Amino acid sequence: MTRKVNYLNNKDILKQIHLSKTSYCTYINREKDYMFDLIIEDVSEINVRTLKQAREARATRLSKETGEIVDLKTITNTDVVFRVMTDEHVPRIQKKPKKKIKPKKVKDVFKDEFSNIQEEVEISEDPNVIMIPTKCNFPPFFHYRVNGKKQPFIVGKSHWKGDFDTGEFNKDLGEISAELAKMFMKLCERYGTRSNWRGYTYNDEMRGQALVQLVQVGLQFNEMKSQNPFAYYTAVITNCFTRILITEKKMQNIRDDILEQHGLDPSWTRQLANEAEIEKTRKNRFKQLNIP
Repeated sequence: MTRKVNYLNNKDILKQIHLSKTSYCTYINREKDYMFDLIIEDVSEINVRTLKQAREARATRLSKETGEIVDLKTITNTDVVFRVMTDEHVPRIQKKPKKKIKPKKVKDVFKDEFSNIQEEVEISEDPNVIMIPTKCNFPPFFHYRVNGKKQPFIVGKSHWKGDFDTGEFNKDLGEISAELAKMFMKLCERYGTRSNWRGYTYNDEMRGQALVQLVQVGLQFNEMKSQNPFAYYTAVITNCFTRILITEKKMQNIRDDILEQHGLDPSWTRQLANEAEIEKTRKNRFKQLNIP
């Protein structure tokens, strides 16, 4: 009996996500500070309890990597690294005001819907200017260590180039790893071969759109909220495939309507749907007349 082999697993995906995010970061010592042991939301959460959790997580990780049991007593508080989710180093930009769409005038209702009509829009005036953080390709963070007095200090910044004090914010500094890109391609390829998708003639377009979407949002996965990136990526691919399917069906309906208006035969899908509708109408009519 052949054993089922998982072509991708969460452990490998998480590793490549972490390496890809690391390429966007700056560290005091990359070899020691790039791997985090615990993720928290605020630096004030670093206390005796979280320090113990971080030490336990580090001991578990080192035991898996070395294949030998690592004693928790050999790991000190100064060895662990915290990832603190924060955007304090991200520049603020002005939030775009909402647009108010004016209702169409009566004379515009009778215009051809396919004509190039520019809708009138009015920008709502808001006296209170709202500043929001610059959009990043993944949630920004700091890496912290603690000294002998358990006081935290920064050892790493995401989306940062240069020194911590004299450097600057840079969201285009790194790139996704080659291995993660291969995983994206494999996910799209395998998903496209499923029985409910492989029969469509535009299957290649579905795969291509899903791959583009994965590259755009692949690093948005937050390890603090979940440890299952496979499910996250599968949901992204499913949405892309469904979106292309809905778009293609709309275009097919438009083509069939044009063909029927010109007295030509529409697609087989429309013909079968018409026959089914006729048969349903006939049965309902017979039922009303009590005809067997």
